[in-house]
Amino acid sequence: MPVNLQAPDPASLHPVPGLSLGVAMAGIRKAQRRDLLVIALDVGASVAGVFTQNRFCAAPVQVCREHLGTASGVRALLVNTGNANAGTGADGLARARQSCSALAQMMGLQQEQILPFSTGVIMETLPVERLAAGLPAAIEALRADGWGEAALAIMTTDTLPKAASRQIEIDGQVVTITGIAKGAGMIRPNMATMLGFVATDANLAPELLQVLVRDAADLSFNRITIDGDTSTNDSFMLIATHKAGHQRINSLDSAAGQALRAAVIAVSQQLAQAIVRDGEGATKFITVTVAGGRNQAECKLAAYAIAHSPLVKTAFFASDPNLGRILAAVGYAGINDLDQTLIDLHLDEVHVVRAGGRHPDYLESEGQRVMQQSEITVTVDLHRGDARTTVWTCDLSHDYVSINADYRS
Repeated sequence: MPVNLQAPDPASLHPVPGLSLGVAMAGIRKAQRRDLLVIALDVGASVAGVFTQNRFCAAPVQVCREHLGTASGVRALLVNTGNANAGTGADGLARARQSCSALAQMMGLQQEQILPFSTGVIMETLPVERLAAGLPAAIEALRADGWGEAALAIMTTDTLPKAASRQIEIDGQVVTITGIAKGAGMIRPNMATMLGFVATDANLAPELLQVLVRDAADLSFNRITIDGDTSTNDSFMLIATHKAGHQRINSLDSAAGQALRAAVIAVSQQLAQAIVRDGEGATKFITVTVAGGRNQAECKLAAYAIAHSPLVKTAFFASDPNLGRILAAVGYAGINDLDQTLIDLHLDEVHVVRAGGRHPDYLESEGQRVMQQSEITVTVDLHRGDARTTVWTCDLSHDYVSINADYRS
């Protein structure tokens, strides 16, 4: 069961002017399942993205990078679930391009104006004929308020759809930011998430979009881990339709730029945390904060060492305050000149470790009390400087093994 996560109310997902979404059942892996999504953009929209750093990246990731580098202008995103089209070689690339060509022909566009995305089983041939056959229904279903259906259509092992939306005011004009994401396993993005799409009607200078999507990814999807595995298909896209009536934002350092940046990051963080809350087999949502570092890099090393550790994660699943495992993870994180005699450790408000040793007032019953909660905060202070960072993770349960052992059946 997801950890304190509910399916979004479709009525709460604000339409983004200049964008429509359509869903269909194409039978890509299973019949009678939403598995195809088309996101159509008005002329003039801008798109930027970040992708997996896995060198064995999927065919659609490669094609997306190619198409984003052209001057044609993106007019549609095409997403399929059930098949990742990864580990498929030259044939996979050809099929990704065929899917773009099929949609382009139906919408009167150029192939380079389509961005393809796939998620699902790796090293299986993409059934492009089924995908193409489902496109007319997806195009016919296009509508501005289709975010709820779209969130359902991109799910794989997710138990709930993930979506977020908010509105802000810039120059007295309402600006909308709405997004969806999918992911529950194979999550240590090393850039973004498995699939995430956030759109806004903000009138933002197009050259700032790549800066903003990178910034948003680094503060949200780049701060989560479920199992430490980096997917072959990770993609996080930010779309700006420029339809809002405010003056163009030419700097993210301006008041309007800062307001938009904060809203985009907030939506991205909500989506990223939803992925962790819906982690495969997860029973607990864990916030790991490392403070007192000399720089962000060493704080991230220690935070991810804790969040990745199977021993730490299984201890949280069992509510076993075997907290030396956390100290061990900090010790092997790669901070070569770490002074263990300076380290403090808290579980929520419980002071567990002081100056590198067990706090004299710490009671294991208090540690166990905190670990029995569904939401837990681990705070480590290195006492080396002023830098700090936070990552979000979950526990590791029996169900995680079962889900991934049976993933293809």
